[in-house]
Amino acid sequence: MLAKLQPLLCSFARGLSTKPWKVTGLNHVAMVVPDVEKAATFYRDTFGVQVDKPFLISPIDEHSPVAKFLERNKSGGLHHICVEVDDLRGAVEGIKKKNLRFLAPEPKVGACGLPVIFMHPKDANGVLIELEASHSTEGH
Repeated sequence: MLAKLQPLLCSFARGLSTKPWKVTGLNHVAMVVPDVEKAATFYRDTFGVQVDKPFLISPIDEHSPVAKFLERNKSGGLHHICVEVDDLRGAVEGIKKKNLRFLAPEPKVGACGLPVIFMHPKDANGVLIELEASHSTEGH
């Protein structure tokens, strides 16, 4: 799956490299699955990779975004990708200047304790993209 995303991410990163901020890496690919053990076994047995840090999110109620995602995608699927940027505020400003939208007006502290913001998937080819402050530049 990452091999399929690599050309997109490389193209995405190249397109942003002339900006005053830059993408510093792919942080994670988030998938919503109904059975975590089954999914981890699939990736281990098929590709020889380990799911090193599974991050579990359960639907809090039937109206939560995760519940709605599973309702539309019974067997699970790609939820979002997260890229790290060296200057999150600069990235947000630059992206907004292109009339692209975010799901929130400002970055918020994410699950890993770093500032994050999600681009609107309708403005990103249907992909939910999370921008996260790079670990080495989290003060930006």
